[in-house]
Amino acid sequence: MAGLNVSIAFLFLTIGICEAGRQLAKRLLSLGVYCSLARELAGSLQLCAGCLELRMLMELGLWGGGFGPDVTLTLLFLLFVAHGASFDGASANLTVSLQEFLVRDSGFAATAAKLLAQFVGMGLGRAITKYYWSWELTDFHLIQNLMSLECSSSLHTSLSHGVFVEGGCSFVFHLVILKFHRSRPMYRVPVLAATVTLLAYIAGPFTGAFFNPVLAMAVTFPCAGSSLQEYIQVYWLGPLAGMLAAVLLYQGNIPRLFQRNLLYSQKSKYRIPKARAAHGSGDSKEQGRKKKGEKSNVETSA
Repeated sequence: MAGLNVSIAFLFLTIGICEAGRQLAKRLLSLGVYCSLARELAGSLQLCAGCLELRMLMELGLWGGGFGPDVTLTLLFLLFVAHGASFDGASANLTVSLQEFLVRDSGFAATAAKLLAQFVGMGLGRAITKYYWSWELTDFHLIQNLMSLECSSSLHTSLSHGVFVEGGCSFVFHLVILKFHRSRPMYRVPVLAATVTLLAYIAGPFTGAFFNPVLAMAVTFPCAGSSLQEYIQVYWLGPLAGMLAAVLLYQGNIPRLFQRNLLYSQKSKYRIPKARAAHGSGDSKEQGRKKKGEKSNVETSA
C-alpha cells in the first residue's frame, strides 16, 4: 500500500508542478505563445508522466501490491478528471490538434507549434519519470528499473486487429469531443474521463488503448516485441483514421479539405408553413373571383 501512496503523491506533485508552470507562463508569455506552446508542453509532460506511472502500477500492482484493475481504473478516471480540469484548453493529443485544424478551429502555424510542443513535453515527461524511478522509492520502482531495459510491447493482438482497435477507440473518443465541445467543463471533463476509462477497460488488453500517438510513442515505442512500422500503423495511422471518420460522420464533411456535405442534405433555412401557403392560395382565388364579378357587372350595366 505504501508503494501506491508514493505513486499517487507523484501524480499529484506532477500536476501541481505543471500547473505552476502554466500560471507562470500566462504571466510571462503572450496569449498566442501560451496557447500554442506553453500549455501544450505542460499538458503533454503531465499526461505522459502520469500515464507512465499508472502503467507501471497496472503491470506490477496486481501481483506486487495486491490491488487489481478496479484500483488502477479508478486512478485512471481520477487522473483524467484532474487532467481535464487543469489542462486549460490543451489537448496533449496529436489527433485532437489535427482535428481542430481540419474543422478550422486552429490555423496551420498554431497547429504546427502545438505538435512540436507535444513532442517536447512527451520527451521531458519520459525523462523526468525515468529519473524519478531511478530513486527506487518503492519496490515497484526497483522492479521497474530492472524491467525497463527489456520492456514488452503493448500490442498483444494481430496487426490488423490492433489498427481496428486503436481506430475504433479514437473514433469514439473524437465523437465525444465533438459532441461536448461547447459544453461546460463541469459536464465535459467527467464525460471524457469516463470515456477514456471505459475504452481502456475494453481495449487495454489488446493494444493498451492509447489512441494518442504522442502518448503511445512515450510508453510503448521503445519496447521490444513489435517493429517500428507496426507501431506506426497501429498507434499513428489507426487513431488518425478514427479521427477522420468521426469528423466526417459528425459534420458530414471535413471543412479544411472540402466544403460539400457528403452525408447530410442541406435544407433551406427559411421555410413557408404549409397552412399559411394554403391560406394564401385561397385568398388569391377569392380575389380572382371578386375581380371577375366586378368585370361582369360593368359589362352588364354598359
